[in-house]
Amino acid sequence: MPGLLLNTLRGENSGKRPIWLMRQAGRYLPEYRSLRAEKGGFLALVYDTDAAAEITLQPIRRFGFDGAILFSDILIVPYAMGQNLEFLAGEGPKLSPRLVDHMLDGLTAVPERLSPIYDTVAKVRASLDSDKTMLGFAGSPWTVATYMVAGEGSRDQHETRAMAYRDPAAFQAIIEGIVDVTVEYLSGQITAGAEAIQLFDSWSGSLAPAQFEKWVVAPNASIVERIRALHPQTPIIGFPKGAGEKLAAYARETGVDAVGIDETIDPIWAARELPEGMPVQGNLDPLLLLSGGADLEKQAHAVLDAFAGRPHVFNLGHGIGQHTPIAHVEDLLRVVRAWQRQA
Repeated sequence: MPGLLLNTLRGENSGKRPIWLMRQAGRYLPEYRSLRAEKGGFLALVYDTDAAAEITLQPIRRFGFDGAILFSDILIVPYAMGQNLEFLAGEGPKLSPRLVDHMLDGLTAVPERLSPIYDTVAKVRASLDSDKTMLGFAGSPWTVATYMVAGEGSRDQHETRAMAYRDPAAFQAIIEGIVDVTVEYLSGQITAGAEAIQLFDSWSGSLAPAQFEKWVVAPNASIVERIRALHPQTPIIGFPKGAGEKLAAYARETGVDAVGIDETIDPIWAARELPEGMPVQGNLDPLLLLSGGADLEKQAHAVLDAFAGRPHVFNLGHGIGQHTPIAHVEDLLRVVRAWQRQA
């Protein structure tokens, strides 16, 4: 039977709230740090399907979250498209050749780089209880493109935004290429056992409104339409971090089943402005989880209460920080598990 999370993403507003946390499988867990020290670098972990499945399951065993989020990375898509990918200590991911200097058609695709991820999904789903939801994910085209163009992350995505203005036809070709591979990638995850998927647009907040419509809304809508044609029963969560007042248009126009909101969004505003009945995910500030205490409980209740009138998945406004104490996660879980929607 579907669990609380999957039912909520399908539009059910029950008396309890499901909870999972972005980056819940990661560096704040001692069991993750131990396995990483044993296995080596990040990319080696992603492609060791037994290790990746174990990491995905670690927070489920420890905390009993309602969803298991695949341990992988959004840059697997450009890696499969033919860019070289490295994760350098202290520097973050590096992609080469940079597309600001090269064209997309100069890359040689390596689609077999996607296959191990599907194996990880299948292994996790086989190990999960039936009431836990297996969550797959991919980066949204704009965010993935920012890394492909610049070759690395950046604070303001300057090179990519400039390219999109300077040569929109070339940039459109990059976006379309990412859309095609992302549809293949997400469809493969769903076939392997993912029951819901999330599109991460981590850098959507850097765009002006017209560019947001062109490079965030339109390509995400294309992915949603194509995935829904292939897998009509699979809920799709869209997470446009930093969207601000553009969030409501994103929710209406992309066709996503549920929308994730970051910590900068007032939950009362979101509950009022988002489409009626649409499931919402979010949006506790990750720094509150780091600091803990009375403010953590107070704001968690504020989020829960704000979304009492619609389906709501409790989550953070972005990923859990690596220095977050285990005890604070346990405190948050107690608050969410104890909350009951007032009839």
